[in-house]
Amino acid sequence: KAAKEHEMPEDLNKILENKAIETVSGLYYINMPLVEISCLDGADREGIVSKSVSSHSDLIPGVYEGGLKIWECTFDLIDYFSEAEIQFTNKTVLDLGCGAGLLGIVALRGEAAKVHFQDYNSTVIEEITLPSLVANCTECSKMGSGDNRKTGTPPSKRPKKVKCLPDALTKCRFFSGEWSEVSQLLLSSNKGFSKYDLILTSETIYNPDYYSALHDTLAQLLDKNGRVYLASKIHYFGVGGGIHLFEKFVEERNVFRSSIVKTIDKGLKRCIMEMVFKDS
Repeated sequence: KAAKEHEMPEDLNKILENKAIETVSGLYYINMPLVEISCLDGADREGIVSKSVSSHSDLIPGVYEGGLKIWECTFDLIDYFSEAEIQFTNKTVLDLGCGAGLLGIVALRGEAAKVHFQDYNSTVIEEITLPSLVANCTECSKMGSGDNRKTGTPPSKRPKKVKCLPDALTKCRFFSGEWSEVSQLLLSSNKGFSKYDLILTSETIYNPDYYSALHDTLAQLLDKNGRVYLASKIHYFGVGGGIHLFEKFVEERNVFRSSIVKTIDKGLKRCIMEMVFKDS
C-alpha cells in the first residue's frame, strides 16, 4: 500500500465536524462507532468499514489493520511511560500503527520536539488520528469528564469551536501506508528527516508475516541511540503472532538487543518490550 502524507487542515473546526469526543486515561479521543456510521455513509474512500462489517473482522490483512479500535496494550504502554518515567522532552517520536494516536499524544504532552503518526489506512488518519489530536491540543479538550476504563459510560460531547492553531500541532506529521513505503517516503523526503529517538508501537506483532517489514522499518528509522517501546499480547490466537515469536525473530536478525521490561498478568498475559541497537 503506497505511502501518503496527510496535511493538517487549516480549518480545525471542520476536522471536528460531526465528531463526538470521549475520554480515557486523561486523554481525548473520537467516538469510533459514530465514525463508522459516517464512513458507511460515504466518508470512507477506502471502504474499510463496510469490508470490516461484511467480514465480521477487526483485521483484514492488506486491507484494514485495526486502526478503528483502541487496543488493550495501548493503555499498558501509557501506564508504563508513567511508571518508568520515560522522558519525551525534546525527543523526536514516531507512533507506529497509531490508530487514535494516543501514544503520540502522550509524547506530545511530554514536550516532545516532533511527533509523527503512521497508520496503514488513510481513513484512520483522517477520521480518527487527526481529530483525536486536535481534540487533545485545543480548547475543546477542556470539555468532558470521566474515564471509560473506570465508569464504562464515558460522555459523548460535541466539541466547541476551535479558536487557534496550537503550537503543539505544528510539531506533528501524519502518514498512511505500508511500513516499508512510509520508510521510503521519509528517507527520501525533501522536507528533511532526522531519525527517531523513540518509536512507540502497540499490538503490531499479531501477524508473523509482517515481522520482516516491521523489523526493517525500525532499523531504518530509529536513531543509533534510540529506543523502541513495543506493547503486545503474549500470543495472538488465530493469527499466530506474539511476543516470544517476535523476540526470537529479533534475536535471529542480530540487529537489536531486546528485553521485556514489564509483564501484565491481568486477563490475557501481555508484555512491554524495549529494543535498542546492539552497537548503541
